[in-house]
Amino acid sequence: MTIAQPEPGGLSPASGRYPPPATTPQRGGLATTACMETLQVGYLHAVAAAAGCSLAQPFPDNGIDWHVSHGAPGHTVDDEVTIKVQLKCTYQTAPRPPGPTFAFTLDNDHLVKLARTPVSVHKILVVMLVPRTQEEWLRASHDRLELRHCCYWINLAGHPVTGRRRTTVRIPTTRIFDDRALCEIMTRVGAGGRP
Repeated sequence: MTIAQPEPGGLSPASGRYPPPATTPQRGGLATTACMETLQVGYLHAVAAAAGCSLAQPFPDNGIDWHVSHGAPGHTVDDEVTIKVQLKCTYQTAPRPPGPTFAFTLDNDHLVKLARTPVSVHKILVVMLVPRTQEEWLRASHDRLELRHCCYWINLAGHPVTGRRRTTVRIPTTRIFDDRALCEIMTRVGAGGRP
């Protein structure tokens, strides 16, 4: 006697209770830029969780998206230190940019806020590079959730404004934003240094 095995994902479409799956799932009508913002927030949350950091979102947003705090007994300036994070996301730069840096353009008003020095709370810019189409942003399997492609970070303190309305900054490709990088940033800030 043969026993039928259940279909992966539930009842078989042949049972008549569910329509056959489409080759490409129908996605919502939210603007791509809004979806990019949501994806980069998910990336930040994952990195903060793995680094043992807490997150707070300022309200209203005044040009800074998130405050990230890290408590550790090794910090000398305080038992918990905080940095401000500005998130940006683009599909205009290909993954694994060649060379030591890639170009990213900011409005001058935004750059002035990120470049201010000295500050009592340090700021970093985190830029996420994503594929052009949403279908390529995410892969899930039994042992991992893969977000594509990558976030990079930079401290722009002291960076000059060079453009009329916008300024191009160079983001180092060695500064991948992950849990280890965040812990190292917080260790430097916790010792009284810069990110």
